Amino acid sequence: MNVVTCPGCAAKNRVPQARAGKVRCAKCHADLPWLVEADDNSFDTVVAEATLPVLVDVWAPWCGPCRQIAPVVDGLSREFAGRLKVAKVNADTSPRVSQRHGVSSIPTLLLYRDGKEIDRMIGAVPAPQLRAWVERALTT
Repeated sequence: MNVVTCPGCAAKNRVPQARAGKVRCAKCHADLPWLVEADDNSFDTVVAEATLPVLVDVWAPWCGPCRQIAPVVDGLSREFAGRLKVAKVNADTSPRVSQRHGVSSIPTLLLYRDGKEIDRMIGAVPAPQLRAWVERALTT
């Protein structure tokens, strides 16, 4: 479980890695940002049990472009709270996820809906382009 501070009332909330629905603040009931880490063992559960679209960021700590877009990806979890779940997968410690999904370059961003990949973006892109890409996926 992750602990997330509610942007509305500052209450601390335990947020599970996987479940159906969206996560809400226990105190004020505002939608919470849902940002989790996934690995080879938890990936299927994190993505498959999600009823929200899931943005998966496959990254590595040594990757400069990955570090460049990380704050943007984190910000999308806050901006689209209640509409999007974000899962970060470290390619170095979770090689099976990368192999299974044909990830050969990082960062690779995968969009899932109903447990199926619907789109992907490879490489670091400017924040407005990434935001627009996610918005398109949320409206279709």
